[in-house]
Amino acid sequence: MLNGKKILVAVCGSIAAYKSAYLVRLLIKSGAHVRVVMSPSAKDFITPLTLATLSKHECYVDYTNNHKTNWNNHVDLALWADLMVVAPASAGTISKMANGICDNLLMGVYLSARCPVFIAPAMDEDMWKHGSTKANLKKLQVFGNSVISVNEGELASGLVGEGRMAEPDQIVQYLEAALTTAELLSGGKISKLKGKKILITSGPTFEAIDPVRFIGNHSSGKMGIALAEQAYKLGAEVQLILGPSALSVIKGIKVTPVTSAAEMYQACKKHFPSSDICIFAAAVADYAPKSPSKQKIKKSEKEFSLLLSKNVDIAQEFGKIKRKQQLSIGFALETNEALKHAKEKLKKKNFDLIVLNSLSEQGAGFKLDTNKVTIIDANNKIAKFELKSKEEVAIDILNKIQNLV
Repeated sequence: MLNGKKILVAVCGSIAAYKSAYLVRLLIKSGAHVRVVMSPSAKDFITPLTLATLSKHECYVDYTNNHKTNWNNHVDLALWADLMVVAPASAGTISKMANGICDNLLMGVYLSARCPVFIAPAMDEDMWKHGSTKANLKKLQVFGNSVISVNEGELASGLVGEGRMAEPDQIVQYLEAALTTAELLSGGKISKLKGKKILITSGPTFEAIDPVRFIGNHSSGKMGIALAEQAYKLGAEVQLILGPSALSVIKGIKVTPVTSAAEMYQACKKHFPSSDICIFAAAVADYAPKSPSKQKIKKSEKEFSLLLSKNVDIAQEFGKIKRKQQLSIGFALETNEALKHAKEKLKKKNFDLIVLNSLSEQGAGFKLDTNKVTIIDANNKIAKFELKSKEEVAIDILNKIQNLV
C-alpha cells in the first residue's frame, strides 16, 4: 500500500529520534518516496546527515539553508506529501500542534498540510499521563489527526511504563492498515463506503433511578467513536448516536447525544430508514427502573428494592424491519461461552456480522485503548484478530463491512 506514496516524516527532539532512522529505512524499502523535516532540537539526538542519507534527499530543519541562499518552502513541502507522520512526537511539539504555535519549519509544514497526519507520541510516563498532554491529543484528534498508540516498557528515565514510541514496524503497519480502508491519497484505493449513510450507536446508556442516581455500565464509547471516525475518513456520511461519554469526536461526524435506552431507540428510529449500514456498538442497558422517583430517594431502611422493566432491544427491533440491501452489524461482549452466545445473537437479531469481544481477554474491554475481537458473518465464518488499538480494530471491522457492500 505504501509503494509510490509520498511520505513526509517529521522528527522532534526526543531520545526516540534514533528510531526515525529505522522508520525512514522501512518506508524506503516499502517503495515510498520519503522526505524528512526536523525540529531544531531533534538535531541533538540524530543528525540531519543520517536521515538525508537514508531518505536519499535533503533533510529540512530551518527555513533557510546554512548559507542563507535558499528558502525551504514549508507550503511546497506540505503540499508534496500524500501523508505526514510525526515520529517521534514530543510533548512540546504536540502542544504546539494543538495550539497552532508556529515557531519552526516543522510546525510551518504541519500547519500547511492538507494530507492526513499521523502522530506517534514519545515521552516519559508522567508526561504521557498528564492532563495537558491528554487534552492536546484530544484536540489534535478533533482536528482530524490520527494518534498511534504508545507502547509500554523501559523508558529513558529508567522508569517502566507507558510512553515509548511505537516501534517503526508498528508505525508502518498502522499506515498500511489505514491506507487499505481510506481514500487518503490521490490515486489511492477508493472506499466502497464513500457516500454511504452509516448509523452507529456508541457508549453506555444511563437509566434514571431518581434525579441523582442511575443504572449504567463502564462503556466509554471509544470503540464506537473509533468506528465513526474511520468510517468518516472513508468518505461515509456518519450519524453517531452517542450515550453519555467524555470523549470528543472529530468534526464532520453528525452526533446525536442521548442518555437512556429509550432516547437511543427514538434517535435510531429517526435515522434508521435512511441508513445504508447500521452498526450497533453501544452498550445499552437491558433493564431500567420501572418508576423512577422525581425526587431524590432518601436513605432510610437497611434494604432497598428496585423494580426493573426490560428495555427495548434496539438492534433486534431494527433487525426485524431491515431492508434487503441494508447491512446490520452488532457487538457481543461476553464473559462465558462467548462464541455460542455471539452466534445466537447473530441469528436472533438478523445481523450480517457480529463482533465478539470478551472481558476475559487481557487488554480488551471497557475504557481501554485496545481491543481483541472475533468477527462472525451470517454464514458462521469466523475471523479472529490479535490485540490491537481500537482504531486498528475499527479498520478491520470496516474492511469486513466493505466485503459485503
